[in-house]
Amino acid sequence: MGPAFSSIGDHAGPFSGPLLRHRSPYLYGLFREEPRGSSRAVTVAYYRRNLPHWFPPGASIFLTWRLFGSFPHVLIARIAHAEKATAGEQFRMADKSLDRCDSGPVWLKNPRVARCVVEKLQRGASELNHFDLHAYVVMANHIHVLLTPKTEVRKLMNALKGATARAANEVLGRTGKRFWQDESFDRWVRSPAEFSRIKSYIERNPVSAGLVEQPEDWPWSSAHQR
Repeated sequence: MGPAFSSIGDHAGPFSGPLLRHRSPYLYGLFREEPRGSSRAVTVAYYRRNLPHWFPPGASIFLTWRLFGSFPHVLIARIAHAEKATAGEQFRMADKSLDRCDSGPVWLKNPRVARCVVEKLQRGASELNHFDLHAYVVMANHIHVLLTPKTEVRKLMNALKGATARAANEVLGRTGKRFWQDESFDRWVRSPAEFSRIKSYIERNPVSAGLVEQPEDWPWSSAHQR
């Protein structure tokens, strides 16, 4: 049985065009799309954790990852059974719940922790040259990033999540405990218009969450750095 597709307008999130629907795609870390046999001309790279992720070379990627234990189980079940919800609507439901901090840790509210995460992001771009960093925001329990990889996505994600987890746990006095959820959400950007929508979505996240009036007022975002 083939995949079901749905089109998502601006009202449903930062995406447009066809997205493959998967049961609770945000919760399992991805919108899953697979190349269809030999008819696809572009070479794609796979990032595998529990399920395959693939990216055309040179594509910018929207990434989201969250703190371990930050998602309420009742919402996981609700979204998993929201059969009529589009992928964008499922993403929006999950993101709004994270913005409300409905459940779990909010370690990123600690300014020292948020600062070290921002520093590691900037270092990954400017010093390590792992990616070009276009936009980011550090919220209380999750992060949104828009970047263009210069190395394998799996490698840069392992480096980013590992470095930020170690630094954050040191600040918090935690040893040998999980900091990030293993899986991440990812979507490669299809067009310049979608790039602009995603960038705006990221930088306006603190505004839509009711935390600040203007994107540049949030200290842990690319909007504030400009």
